[in-house]
Amino acid sequence: MLDSVLDRDLLLGFAAGLAIAVVTAPAGVSGAVFLLPVQLSVLHVPNPAVTPTNLLYNVIAGPGALARYARSGSLRSPLAGLLVAGTLPGVVIGAAVRVHLVADADLFRLCAAAVLGPLGVWLLLPRREAAATRTGLRRNAILALAFAAGCVGGVYGIGGGSLLSPVLVGTGLSVAVVAPAALLSTFLTSIAGCVAYAVLSLTAPGDVAPLWPLGIACGLGGLVGGYAGAALQPRLPERLLRRLLGALAIGLAALYAAQSLT
Repeated sequence: MLDSVLDRDLLLGFAAGLAIAVVTAPAGVSGAVFLLPVQLSVLHVPNPAVTPTNLLYNVIAGPGALARYARSGSLRSPLAGLLVAGTLPGVVIGAAVRVHLVADADLFRLCAAAVLGPLGVWLLLPRREAAATRTGLRRNAILALAFAAGCVGGVYGIGGGSLLSPVLVGTGLSVAVVAPAALLSTFLTSIAGCVAYAVLSLTAPGDVAPLWPLGIACGLGGLVGGYAGAALQPRLPERLLRRLLGALAIGLAALYAAQSLT
């Protein structure tokens, strides 16, 4: 009986990772943002293991797009180095905060609502292409933003790159520069986050380490779904997808806020 439940959860995780990546990739949103609610509400992954399991999804699902960017040389930009330098220490601190301060399920749902709500609003706003600039923000400002995003990503389980992309594009940097740098940051900080949670699990009580089989299953689904989403992008209505995802994010934020407060 237990084996059948585990097999079902792995299949559900793979299917969820695939479906979410197909829909989110064309809209330019990380699938990990919407995978976490599935883990919480459908797969019932315990706290705080849901966060490192979400980070493990990023680790498995990310290499495909990174390889594509590496072939074009996009990963060698100075911005990529700045983002990695800021988010790596941030995600370790975020992991410690998650385990020791935000381990309570209701408090974590409130934190999830704080991430999903603004993201939903951003997705619903009219999208305008900012004019590309050579400088954008100053180096110290980018490092500070990356560190803050890494902390939030370590708590929620999204690495940090997904939070940085809209901010950096809004300052005038081109999407072509920001996207590969943010993806590399998300990938590396997700690895660091998984390691941090695995180390914290040695001393912290409760379910702290990632659920490795489930995280890998979700990540494999995301890897396949990301390729499919990229291939289908010209045929999918991006504006409609962004509006649907935005409405879903706001709805989930309201639900989690209500659950945590009641």
